[in-house]
Amino acid sequence: MTRPRLPAWFVLLLPAFIVLAAVVLIPLLLSLYSSFTSYRLTRPETLYNWIGTFNYEKAVQSAHFWSAFGRTVLLLTIALNLEMLLGLGLALLVNQVTYGQRLLRTIMMFPMMFSPLLVGFQFKFIFNDNVGLVNNALQSLGLTNVAIPWLVDGQLAFISILVAEMWSSTSVFAILILAGLFAVPRDPIEAAKVDGCTPWQSFRHITLPYIMPFIYIALAIRSLDVARAYDIVQIMTNGGPARRTELIWTLIGRTGYVDAKMGYANAMGYISIFLAIAFTIYFFRKLNAARAELGMGG
Repeated sequence: MTRPRLPAWFVLLLPAFIVLAAVVLIPLLLSLYSSFTSYRLTRPETLYNWIGTFNYEKAVQSAHFWSAFGRTVLLLTIALNLEMLLGLGLALLVNQVTYGQRLLRTIMMFPMMFSPLLVGFQFKFIFNDNVGLVNNALQSLGLTNVAIPWLVDGQLAFISILVAEMWSSTSVFAILILAGLFAVPRDPIEAAKVDGCTPWQSFRHITLPYIMPFIYIALAIRSLDVARAYDIVQIMTNGGPARRTELIWTLIGRTGYVDAKMGYANAMGYISIFLAIAFTIYFFRKLNAARAELGMGG
């Protein structure tokens, strides 16, 4: 009697399954379980203290949680719209270049290569009150006589974080939209010129519908990035001043590692994940609608 043998494909993929289970599945299940407990890092025995949905109810009723969530949505909304507009402008300009376009595309990708930690330190220095490049430039030009507290004032600190996010990620929109511009057929544009359409009319009714799927893909990617923004904010302001720039994931980090309330932090994390999934579903529905409008299927 022969022993049953495992399929070759399963044997080949088994090491990958084991690694994924060890580094993804098991920590995910552990964090989900701990969100239903009163687990504190300073008291390991509390990992077994089951409290049901108390952490989730506490998060939903927390003013700090919804303030951080609202601030995250505000940053996401402003950053995505400005990055889309700047990325669209960059893509249109680069698309008009006939010599050195490959070099320009490579240069556009440079900000994407920097670690968010490095971007945070870089802009923390740029917006520093005393030795920052922005204040020195403004004072040298005679536009101000005093140091502007970019990272101390709440509204200015939010703007500083927004600038850092835009610098590091506008190229995502630019690259994807440029790929969309390369895919636009030339025949409809030439026909529109013959019919006397203005450049704006050609762009509005021909080019824009073709690149909308690429824009929605970029929006989906960046919405997830901004929704879990942590590194840049943590380095530049640490959520200050007085929590005026605290986003959802900096709040979760503070709750879990500073206050040691890991169970409560995991509950807030799962709520944030569900909200991020909702945003992603929305953008992909828009993407499918744009594809259907172009006759590319649902």
